[in-house]
Amino acid sequence: MRDVVFALLPRVVLLDLAGPADAFRNANQKVADSYRLRFVAPTGNLQSSVGLQLAGLEPLPAQLPDGAIVVIAGITGSSIPLEEPGIAAVTQWLASGVTRNGLLVCVCAGSVIAAAAGLLANRECTTHFEFIEELRRVEPRARVLDNRIFVEDGTVLTSAGVTAGLDLALYVIGQQLGSRVAAEVARDLVVYLRRSGTDPALSPWVSHRNHLHPAVHRVQDAVVRDPTASWTARQLSNVACTSTRNLARLFAEHAQCSPLDYVQLIRFAFAKELVTQSKLDLERVAAKSGFRSAQHLRRVWARWESQPPSAFRVREYRVI
Repeated sequence: MRDVVFALLPRVVLLDLAGPADAFRNANQKVADSYRLRFVAPTGNLQSSVGLQLAGLEPLPAQLPDGAIVVIAGITGSSIPLEEPGIAAVTQWLASGVTRNGLLVCVCAGSVIAAAAGLLANRECTTHFEFIEELRRVEPRARVLDNRIFVEDGTVLTSAGVTAGLDLALYVIGQQLGSRVAAEVARDLVVYLRRSGTDPALSPWVSHRNHLHPAVHRVQDAVVRDPTASWTARQLSNVACTSTRNLARLFAEHAQCSPLDYVQLIRFAFAKELVTQSKLDLERVAAKSGFRSAQHLRRVWARWESQPPSAFRVREYRVI
C-alpha cells in the first residue's frame, strides 16, 4: 500500500484535488489496498477556492514512508504569494526532503510551489498556462514546457492543472497498477485516458466505448476481463443475449467496429503490455494474449502499430 499525501494550500482548487483523489480511490476498488489517501496541511482546516471549508486535516508530517506519492494541488489567483504563511510552510516542508524516497506530483500552480522549494532545478516541467512565466521566474534552471498536459522527469511529475491533474493521476496509476486498471478507472470516471504526449490520445482499453448501449458494453466488459478466451461470434452474442447478426449490427452502430475486431484490439493491447513490460519472447506473448502464433500476433499488430513489436523492446519498463 502506498500513501498518497495531498498537501493542501489555502484556496486550493477543488478539481485539482478531487480529480486525482477520486482516481486513486477508484483504483483502490480495482486493486485492493493499493493506496491510502491522506490530506495534510499547515493548519487543521482551510478554505477552498469555492469557499468550502475543509477540516480535520493532518499536520504536515516530518517524514513519509518510502514510495509515498505527494500531491501538491493548485490554488486560485493570478500569481502565487510565496510569502503567505500557509504556502511558505508547505514550501519549506517540501524543501526538507520529504519526497526524497517517493513521487512528487504537482497539479497546476503546485509546480510553482515545488520550484520555490528547489525541486524543479534542471528538470523538465509544466504548469497551467497562467503560471508558465511565473514558473520560469521562480526557477530559471528548470526547462519549462508550454502546452503540455503533463511532464514526467524522474520522480517529479507536473501538470497543466484542473482536468490535467486527473490525466496525471491516471498515468501514475497506469505505471504502478497497469494500463488496464487505469483504463477501467478512466471509464468509471467517464474521461479519456491520455497517458503522455507521445502515446495515442485514447487507450485501446477505452476505444470504442463512447456509447451507452448496455448489451455492447456487456460484451466489451467480458472481453476486457478475459481477452485470452476463445471468443467466437456465437459466444459474444450469448453474452449480449442477442443473435450474432444483431450483435454485429449493434457494434457497427454504437462501437463503430465489429465484435471480433474489438476482441483483436483488446488482445493487441494486452500483447503490447507484455511486450513493453516483460522479457517474454513473442511466441509466449502471443500465447498469453490469445493469438495462435507469433506470426498471427505480428499480422494483427500491424493493424494498430506501424513499428514491429521489437521496436518496443528498447523501452525499458519502469515501476514508479
